[in-house]
Amino acid sequence: MPITVGLGAASPDAKILSTARAVGREVDLILFSPPGTAGAFGDAVTVVEAVEPEIALIEALYAERIDAAVRGTLPASSTLKALKQAAGVDHLERIALLETSDGRLFLLAPVGVDEGWTVEEKVRFVRVGRNIARNFGLAEGVAVLSGGRLGDLGRHSVVDRTMADAELVARLTGAEHAEILIEEAAGRYGMVVAPDGISGNLIFRTLTFLGGGAGHGAPVVNIGRIFVDTSRASADYTNAIMLAKSLAQSESL
Repeated sequence: MPITVGLGAASPDAKILSTARAVGREVDLILFSPPGTAGAFGDAVTVVEAVEPEIALIEALYAERIDAAVRGTLPASSTLKALKQAAGVDHLERIALLETSDGRLFLLAPVGVDEGWTVEEKVRFVRVGRNIARNFGLAEGVAVLSGGRLGDLGRHSVVDRTMADAELVARLTGAEHAEILIEEAAGRYGMVVAPDGISGNLIFRTLTFLGGGAGHGAPVVNIGRIFVDTSRASADYTNAIMLAKSLAQSESL
């Protein structure tokens, strides 16, 4: 059966239209948009108009009228608040799909500053991220980063702690401790785990906003539904839609 994906569309801008054209044969796409906008999207795509399209998108996801949802251009604050309320969680855990300027794709977590501070959280990210990477056809393997090279042991207690945590996570999950060498880990491994949420968020921002790379969406992995968070600064949402599709297909097997 075809996969139905809901995409948030705050307005009929060019990247929403280009996404709809690109994924037209890949998924059944439904746009969730404010009143009075449906006509601007044309007849090639289904549009659900709502005064609060973010609420309508989340309600459709939890009522199983759609198989997956992508935030698109809807506002982050109200959309993610509605998602947390529907899921009954107090925080969201996301794994970002990133691309370097030379085309290397990899998953990165944690990317929220309040995420990934314990060994248990990082182990969970490894296990979930490994499956997402496999389903999306990314490179094999998971790299766990730390705050230094092994030769830096003893230089600072915080650095030592990150290396001890990375070694433990690697042993518990079969991942590789890649030390601080993200430049080697990106693309060589399908999944990269940062030492904590601050460093992960800095990696994400440096790559996407300063380094000429791109973020293609971040699946939320602790809600029991398929929701891919996105940035309104994204060029388009084609990869986020395809990521949502691959996750939905893997759940249906």
